[in-house]
Amino acid sequence: MFKTLVTLGLAAGMFIGAAGTTLAEDKAPVKIGWAAWSDAEFVTKLAAKLIKDELGHEVELVQTDVAPLYQGVGRGDLDVMMMAWLPQTHADYFAKVKDKVTTLGTVYDGAKLGWVVPAYVPEDAIASIEDLKKDDVKAKLKGSIEGIDPGAGLTRLSEQAVKDYDLDGYKLQISSEAGMLTTVDRAIRKEEWFVATSWSPHWMFGKYELRYIDDPKGTLGKAEHVDVIARKDFDKDNPEVAAFLSRMKLPIGDLEAAMFDAQETSYEKAVDAYIANHADQIKAWLAKEDG
Repeated sequence: MFKTLVTLGLAAGMFIGAAGTTLAEDKAPVKIGWAAWSDAEFVTKLAAKLIKDELGHEVELVQTDVAPLYQGVGRGDLDVMMMAWLPQTHADYFAKVKDKVTTLGTVYDGAKLGWVVPAYVPEDAIASIEDLKKDDVKAKLKGSIEGIDPGAGLTRLSEQAVKDYDLDGYKLQISSEAGMLTTVDRAIRKEEWFVATSWSPHWMFGKYELRYIDDPKGTLGKAEHVDVIARKDFDKDNPEVAAFLSRMKLPIGDLEAAMFDAQETSYEKAVDAYIANHADQIKAWLAKEDG
């Protein structure tokens, strides 16, 4: 089934580097899988451009859901994914493939999952997930928690939080990142109350005034690291690209700024700007002695 997804993804998705003319024909394209999360899109497209332009390898980007990404890397249908949220968010997915993949490195750490409310909601009304049980708060929120896609680790943890906090009368709205953001944008323009699942890094914190609410039971987890995982033997088959990916690490503040830039312009323009503005960082990733 996943091979069908890959075939469709390659036919309909992005093929990086079609204009390259001098690449050796015996180099197989590097297949990088990603799910439609804004942080994953930026780091994946940044890596793809550098692999193509600086290392001379063609890249095929394959977009699918989180579960098929892990399956694909585990089976070798994909070479790499750059969005393994560990140790908790993707724990179930990773456990199924951990003996079939190689962790190349951490692309950023200090990542966080949680639920957010707009800053105009008073903290004495909602400071914690526990506060959602108040009758007046439930009425203002219309018993709704705005969620994202069904395959996301955040969705699984949020479903558990609804149970752990006994949030009777609430429904976690299963949607997508885009759907959640549309709801958030509409509510903020009307200054309506909402609670939404979210994560850092995310460009929404640059656009809107939001705050995380406390999770005293710790159901949604603590700070996470986001790793690059590869199929077995990818580091032997393609040591140059594997070494580059192992060195690629972004400060989370830089990443959020770049993600916001991508929303204001495009991911391609934001990638170009990041490369232009972080020359020393890029040089270190590429292990280049000279500029």
